[in-house]
Amino acid sequence: MNPEQIKQRVREVYGAAIRTPTSCCGKPGDAALTNPAAPGARTSFGCGDPLAMVDVLAGQNVLDVGSGPGLDALAAARRVGPHGAVIGVDMTEAMILKARENAEAAGAGNVEFRAGDADSLPAGDGWADRVISNCVVNLVPDKEAAFREIHRVLKPGGRFSITDLVGENLPPGILADPGKYCACIGGAPSEKEYLDAARKAGFEQVEVKDRFAWEAPELEGTNGKVWSIKVTARKPC
Repeated sequence: MNPEQIKQRVREVYGAAIRTPTSCCGKPGDAALTNPAAPGARTSFGCGDPLAMVDVLAGQNVLDVGSGPGLDALAAARRVGPHGAVIGVDMTEAMILKARENAEAAGAGNVEFRAGDADSLPAGDGWADRVISNCVVNLVPDKEAAFREIHRVLKPGGRFSITDLVGENLPPGILADPGKYCACIGGAPSEKEYLDAARKAGFEQVEVKDRFAWEAPELEGTNGKVWSIKVTARKPC
């Protein structure tokens, strides 16, 4: 598939997936179980907690790339308080609608959800103090373009905090399978490629804070491996 076909396929899959309470890789959404944003907000599509790795303070601006049903964005909204602001960006209309419902149910007036792609974020230059993202960049066809956009919207000295999946020795059949791409596996770059993309976009202090092996039944009997990683970096001043 070409990049636009990949994006359309991801939209279709996640538009349908919002109706089922599973994570992006078909496992229970732990983040939703431990950090519900509001009654009924019980669906997560992430692979970790990006807010656990970065200081989000009262009065700051936070942008969530690939905000899904809005759980991480709403958690950030509670941290920044009434004098801060949060923008959640997602490419799937059904996710945007669900996130807005969750925000209304939570009474969160300092968060808004906008339609947009990770490689073309609908936010101004230098708007954000912090950027978070939860298992999304691996779904973007051009990872470096996504990191360039994150770099653009951050203020000088701002930081991103991302949880995501990376892979090694993924079999050709996995890489060519649109379903595996949408399940966060087929599009997972190597850790080196992932970090290099962030550095090429202009980030410094690019650091993996933690990693653990991700159980992927599709890789049984192969040399392929997938890890969940927690990554932070800083935009130079």
